[in-house]
Amino acid sequence: MQFKEKLRQILSVKESPHKIASSFSIGILIGMSPLLGIHTFLGIAVAYLLKLNKFITLVGVYVTNPWTIVPIYSFGIWLGAKMLHIEKIIPEIDWSHMTFSVFIKDFGYLLRPFVAGSTVIAVVSAVISYFFIFFFVKARRG
Repeated sequence: MQFKEKLRQILSVKESPHKIASSFSIGILIGMSPLLGIHTFLGIAVAYLLKLNKFITLVGVYVTNPWTIVPIYSFGIWLGAKMLHIEKIIPEIDWSHMTFSVFIKDFGYLLRPFVAGSTVIAVVSAVISYFFIFFFVKARRG
């Protein structure tokens, strides 16, 4: 499903602009968070607990998908490294001896910048998306 079609479906939902924007922005927050592997479950659970629209929340969650996850999380690691004053973010890699434990040892230091940067990106994106969707829905509905 393309973005324009998803946007059209969001606009057709019979909810208030605040609820639509809240649902989408919470989805964005969760989808861009560093909580890999539980985005869908967390989106549904939070939408249920906060009485948000589950469909719209999941549309927000799925902004982070296989096509967007690499640039989003790469930028998150870069941002987190800048925030934490980490200079070297790309290690020397010996691919001939790569195992899971070597991977964790060689890349484990990127966990803190990943979490810090991705969290900042998630919060900022959620706030911006709330206002964008809120005003977009209000304008389209007249």
